[in-house]
Amino acid sequence: MTTSPIRPSRRNFLATAASLTAAPLVSGLATPAVAAAPSLGAWQPKYWRYKVGSFEITTISDSEVFIDGPFPLIGANATEPDVKQLMRDNLLPEARYQPGFSPTLVNTGRELILFDTGNGENGFVKRPDGGWLAANLAQAGFKPEDVDIVVLSHGHPDHVGGVIEGGKPLFPNARYYIGQIEYDFWAPEGKHTGEIEGMAAVFRTNTKPVADRFTFLKPGDDVVPGIRAVEAYGHTPGHLNFHIESEGRAIYFWGDCAHHQVASLARPDWHCVFDIDREQAAITRKRVYDKLATDRIPIIGYHMPFPSVGYLERDGQSAYRWLPHSYQLNL
Repeated sequence: MTTSPIRPSRRNFLATAASLTAAPLVSGLATPAVAAAPSLGAWQPKYWRYKVGSFEITTISDSEVFIDGPFPLIGANATEPDVKQLMRDNLLPEARYQPGFSPTLVNTGRELILFDTGNGENGFVKRPDGGWLAANLAQAGFKPEDVDIVVLSHGHPDHVGGVIEGGKPLFPNARYYIGQIEYDFWAPEGKHTGEIEGMAAVFRTNTKPVADRFTFLKPGDDVVPGIRAVEAYGHTPGHLNFHIESEGRAIYFWGDCAHHQVASLARPDWHCVFDIDREQAAITRKRVYDKLATDRIPIIGYHMPFPSVGYLERDGQSAYRWLPHSYQLNL
């Protein structure tokens, strides 16, 4: 007598799953009652790692802060009711949000490259609420001296604040890359006043000690083979994006081309208070979003919710939707 081999089927799978699920319920009837476990508090991942071709990429959380907004930080040229309605339509709080702050490490196999350095000691988000990169490097498996290159997408304090720690360069072996236009905007003494000068002072404090290690970029320049600077002016005068490609696979680091995962994308024409040239920034957003929605490649969005990696899809004629990464890069 022969028996037929067991063939997997939906019925067999569901029956097995049901039996495994039910088993603990039966045995649990004889277990004495125990007290509830203590509350442990909220927790979010501090780093996330994946691969693009042969490049290993790690995003690291620099802050989990909640801030007021998105209005009027985003949508000051709209109305507060319009911005709040957009939040309600997307099941989000109307007046508080949690931006990501996500410095990113790319290990090419030859160099370890850090994109932006977080808030550090003197960025926008003060410690203990931000400036976590220095501490979170170790959790992610890195030491500061491992970093070969630091790339600064632009000169705002939440991107350059982590260059210096305790009065010394945090990354003692690193070379630094930034757009020539960007450096020339922030570095001079006596050029700015008011809030811009406050940010410029942070830039100078964090870049002067490593000024002799800078290489200056223009759009189209390679940082290393596979990592190319892309013009994205407007948020700041020399703001750069970076196209990262290995073994035919690509990912795009867009720095501050968005500050909110819904408001910035659904209405790229809405102004952001952090943009220095708000009209140009809106033009840049539309161009970048359209290209990325067409190319369908993953994106590292510095201020998107951690781990700050996702995709763009079109939502009508002039709006876009952020699709957080699920498992595409885990294959």
